[in-house]
Amino acid sequence: MEKQLHLNLLPSRPPMAGGFQSSSKMKMGPGRKRDFSPLSWSQYFETMEDVEVENENGKDIFRVYCSGAHGPVLLLLHGGGHSALSWAVFTAVIFSRINCRVVAMDLRAHGDTKVKNPDDLSADTMAKDIGKVVEVLYGDNPPPIMIIGHSMGGAIAVHTAAANHLQSLLGLCVIDVVEGTAMDALNSMQNFLRSRPKTFKSLENAIEWSVKSGQIRNMESARVSMGGQVKKCEEPTSSPAVSKSIEGIIEEEEEEDVVEESNKKKMKEDDQEIKKESVFTWRVDLSKTEKYWEGWFRGLSALFLTCPVPKLLLLAGVDRLDKDLTIGQMQGKFQMQVLPQCGHAVHEDAPEKVADALATFMVRHKFTDFKEGYLC
Repeated sequence: MEKQLHLNLLPSRPPMAGGFQSSSKMKMGPGRKRDFSPLSWSQYFETMEDVEVENENGKDIFRVYCSGAHGPVLLLLHGGGHSALSWAVFTAVIFSRINCRVVAMDLRAHGDTKVKNPDDLSADTMAKDIGKVVEVLYGDNPPPIMIIGHSMGGAIAVHTAAANHLQSLLGLCVIDVVEGTAMDALNSMQNFLRSRPKTFKSLENAIEWSVKSGQIRNMESARVSMGGQVKKCEEPTSSPAVSKSIEGIIEEEEEEDVVEESNKKKMKEDDQEIKKESVFTWRVDLSKTEKYWEGWFRGLSALFLTCPVPKLLLLAGVDRLDKDLTIGQMQGKFQMQVLPQCGHAVHEDAPEKVADALATFMVRHKFTDFKEGYLC
C-alpha cells in the first residue's frame, strides 16, 4: 500500500474504522448526523494575545494562546500548514493533569501571525522567532521551558534547542517527526498537495473534509483547529474546484455515465450557488515552501541527539525510526513512546495519550508535579 501524506510533511497511517472510506459513500443514517460546526479557542485557552517582535524591517506580530500562571511553560509548536489551535484539546487535557503553563504560538506565515517577510520559512529564522517571542513574554528571567513540537514544529523545536535560543530550557519533546521518514516523504509531497481540495464552501465543509479524509481523526480537535488552517477568501470564486460536499472532496465520481448536458447544467447551478457564498481556502500555500523542506529535516536526528536536555520522542509507529535514532534509543539517549492507532496528527487524534506520556515524563524528571486529586 502506498503511503498517504498529510500536509505536515510526513506519512500518515491508514485511517481507522469510522474514518474515511473510499470504496463507498458514507451513510450517516437517521440520528447519526455529526456536528461539524467550529469551536472557539476560548473553550480551551485562557487568553489570546499578539506579541510584537522588533526586527530590522519593523515589527513582526505573533499570535499566541496561553493558559496558566504557575509552573514550567509548555511551549507548543504546530506542524506545517496548521496553527496553534491544533494544540487546543491537548492543552485542556494536560492542564488538568500537571501544574504548568501553556504557550501555543502561530509560527511565521501560519495562523494569525503577521510578519514582514512571510516567505522566509528557514529553520534558522523560525528558531530565532521562538527565542524572540519568549524574550518578549518573559524578559531576562524566563521560567523553565519544555519545548514541544509536532512535525515541522518538532523540527523547529530541535533547531531552537540546539541553537540555545531558550536559556531556561528544561526538556524537548518531538512528536512524529523523524529525519529518515521525513526526507523520504518529501519526494511525494507536491503530488499530495495538488490532490487536496483548493477551496471549501464553508468552514464546516473544511472540518468535515478533515475528519472524513482522515487528516484529523478527533472530531472535537478538528472543530477547533481547522479554523487555523483555512481562511475566508477575499473575493468569492466560482471555480469548479470549490468543494460542494464531502462526497465531492474525497470520493471519485460514481456516475461516470452521466450525460454531458447534465454535467454542464450542474456546473452552472454550482457556480451560481458558490457566488452567493463565502469560500474558504488554505491559509498557507505549502507548495511554495518546498525550498525550505530539506533544511527543516536534514541532519535532524543527529541534532536531536546532541541537545543536552532530557528528550522525549512520541511516534505514531515504530516504523518511523531511522538508523541514528534506533542506535540512540538503544543507548538510552532519549525516551521513546509509540502511540498506535493514531494518524500523523498524534496530539490531535489522541490528546489524552500524548498528555499522559508528557505528564509522566515531566514528573519523572521532577520538572513539575501532578495536580492534587489527579489519579495517574
